[in-house]
Amino acid sequence: MSARDKILASLRSSLAGTTPIPDPFDAALVDDPWRYKATERVTRLKELMGAVHSEVHLTTEADWPKLLHDLLNQRKINKLLVAPSTHHGQAFSTYCQTHSTDLQLLAYERPIEEWKRELFDEVPASLTGTLAGIAATGTLVVQPSPAEPRLMSLVPPLHIALLKASQIHDNLYQAQQHWPKPMPSNLLLISGPSKTADIEQVLAYGAHGPKDLIVLIMEDA
Repeated sequence: MSARDKILASLRSSLAGTTPIPDPFDAALVDDPWRYKATERVTRLKELMGAVHSEVHLTTEADWPKLLHDLLNQRKINKLLVAPSTHHGQAFSTYCQTHSTDLQLLAYERPIEEWKRELFDEVPASLTGTLAGIAATGTLVVQPSPAEPRLMSLVPPLHIALLKASQIHDNLYQAQQHWPKPMPSNLLLISGPSKTADIEQVLAYGAHGPKDLIVLIMEDA
């Protein structure tokens, strides 16, 4: 028997004859105080995210590609990192193909070692989907994937997140009930652009991530 097996066997035997302590967790304590009407969730999330330097726009499934294109034009951004294999990536690519545009769409199709300098120095913005939104705290839940690696939402100076209004939950507890099973190994909770006040207590944006965040909320038809 290995040392590891001996340790585990000792731990198991030490529990013989004992009774597990009942779990005192009461979901009502973290759920009931933070509930909202369905019509209030979008408004609350928009207000809280706007209060921390985020830019939030309400749109629809049909209109968001044009809105995004217009926002990029206003900021004079000519490159956008997208995930071509995702539904939203395909939708925006189709929009750009059918409309006159100078916007260059980039894809995260190489190992980071092959294009690290380009990603960090030459990509001004990225578009990603979201898993959910949390009204109580004004938070986005982003699930990295092979199509949309974690660096897509952490490196470019501008992060654009697409969120369905129907996926905005009241609070973190409610959002967790809808997370994929088994639980993903990595989820990002984003409540605004990157910011820090570590140096002389002066608030600075973009210190360790995007300095700007645009959220496009697609309202249900």
